Amino acid sequence: MEKLWAPWRGEYVKNIDKVKGCFLCHAVKSKDDCKSLIPYRAKHSFVILNRYPYNNGHLLIAPIKHVKNLEDLNEKEVNELFLLVRKIIPILKKIYHPQGFNMGLNLGACAGTSVEDHLHLHIVPRWEGDTNFMPVVGATKIIPESLEESYRRIKSEIQKH
Repeated sequence: MEKLWAPWRGEYVKNIDKVKGCFLCHAVKSKDDCKSLIPYRAKHSFVILNRYPYNNGHLLIAPIKHVKNLEDLNEKEVNELFLLVRKIIPILKKIYHPQGFNMGLNLGACAGTSVEDHLHLHIVPRWEGDTNFMPVVGATKIIPESLEESYRRIKSEIQKH
């Protein structure tokens, strides 16, 4: 049997029951954007890399305000959230050259959210064939670029715009 090593995943497994509160709120309150994987902050929302991505470039866009529902945001906050989506898509296209994107809000546990109380939008770059035999047969996803490298590339490109 082949083994794929993912030592970074060990931190998640060891600490999953120890995390208190909202990871998005912890990240946005942090002074260390690099450690928190936040390449961009706006007035009402921010961009953060998914620490456990489906693909390289998998980002979350979330309001700074800790809210559960889209209707809990005012018009300025909603507009900024979606303007960030519009800003980040061309950046991801330039960096990763995806053939498409999955984007969405998972509202409620039955919709697939693992963070019920802090609204966030996923942006996942997609390529034909990116769901190959590994996830199906081996229950393993291969992410070829480190989070640190993804963060550096995305932040660098955001700063140019």
